[in-house]
Amino acid sequence: MAFGFDDLSTLPADAAQAVLVGRVWLPGPPAGPAVVAVRDGALFDLTPSAPTMSDLLEREDAVALAREAPATRIGDLDTVIANSRWDRRDPSRPRLLAPIDLQAIKAAGVTFARSLVERLVEERAKGDPARAAEIRAQLEQLAGGELARIRPGSPEAERLKAHLLAEGAWSQYLEVGIGPDAEIFTKAQPMSAVGHGAAVGIHPRSAWNNPEPELVLVADSRGRARAATLGNDVNLRDFEGRSALLLGRAKDNNASCAIGPFLRLFDETFAFAAVRALEIRLEVSGEDGFRLSATSSMREISRDPADLLAQTAGATHQYPDGFALFCGTMFAPAQDRDAPGQGFTHHPGDLVAIAAPELGCLVNRVDYCDRIPPWRFGCRALMHNLAARGLLTGSAPA
Repeated sequence: MAFGFDDLSTLPADAAQAVLVGRVWLPGPPAGPAVVAVRDGALFDLTPSAPTMSDLLEREDAVALAREAPATRIGDLDTVIANSRWDRRDPSRPRLLAPIDLQAIKAAGVTFARSLVERLVEERAKGDPARAAEIRAQLEQLAGGELARIRPGSPEAERLKAHLLAEGAWSQYLEVGIGPDAEIFTKAQPMSAVGHGAAVGIHPRSAWNNPEPELVLVADSRGRARAATLGNDVNLRDFEGRSALLLGRAKDNNASCAIGPFLRLFDETFAFAAVRALEIRLEVSGEDGFRLSATSSMREISRDPADLLAQTAGATHQYPDGFALFCGTMFAPAQDRDAPGQGFTHHPGDLVAIAAPELGCLVNRVDYCDRIPPWRFGCRALMHNLAARGLLTGSAPA
């Protein structure tokens, strides 16, 4: 995988037939975000037809609109992608944003056996990475490899639960890992995600953290998956390991959520079933010469993506602006970086690339949250901006 910022390394392998939409910042005047479609190597402005990505995904004709609606050409795709890189941005030219806006940003946790083991490691290590290797070996011996084979909520899961309870080894992570109810939590606030080329943040007090490469499904207000993309659910292992009640602190920090590069709409060339076979690749490249590569296969997920969607939204919980759902990762790096037995943690300056042939490649650079520009353009600013540009018309949906 290349850490490139050209359209060929960023787009899906079959980009010519994919229906890709996203968001860019237009320098103006007037300046503001625009909803865009990728067409023939260029970006076209859909904002007059759909002022927000939430509006676009509510439309039954979203695919046709992205392909064919009259739209103003913004610029060459490769030029906009190149200008999206954190260290080469020209504020007078368009750049990519995260491809969602008003949607709630949710995440499903502990959906792979490997990540379940790592959550148990964090819990028992109490945030101390030096104890991780020993605890990991103990857990593998205790569970006997069963965690990878068990379907959550099944009779087999209940029997394993009884065994682990008898051994004094039951955990809140096992409850959501193999029990009937998925862990669905709020990863970040609407409008807070960063896009391709931006810096992603780790808390300056964290000494044990990692990227989490994930499939992100984007659903409309009825809970229907309308698109898929890639995401980095940046995670602080030491914070969450100290206490599960610190999940919000571990997950939701400035620039700790990256999504992109574009949304791929579901259509006749890319059906929902395709996400069940995705191979998501991660590469980390450090300024210290460190390299890490891993692959997360959606074939190994313990809960079907359709079930995760159903457990996120339904009769008991609605999202009128839609939602983006991180589906979890099997990746939890144990490769030593700084010292034997210490495992992996980020260094500022790391480049993180997350890729799948069907969805393209999302690249971000790691820095501390308090050194990244603060998040200031939220939902209120978006509404005022769109109104000032004359893009809010018609009545509100029921």
